[in-house]
Amino acid sequence: MVPPCPKERLRAAEEVVAQLREELDSTGVTLPSLRVDLVSLTSDSGAYPLVDLGRCNLDTALRLAAVLHGARG
Repeated sequence: MVPPCPKERLRAAEEVVAQLREELDSTGVTLPSLRVDLVSLTSDSGAYPLVDLGRCNLDTALRLAAVLHGARG
């Protein structure tokens, strides 16, 4: 099996980032630095790039924790 080319891996990662951003936005959580980690795309391993969640302020971290806690039930 041939690993996906870098363009396909980048497109897949960008789609995941967009989906994650949309879901987070729907809960009132914004991660301003959410992005595809382009450095990890340069690997020759054929692996998909990493998603960089970035840094956030305390208020955002608390909202994210509350959303995760609520999702747990």
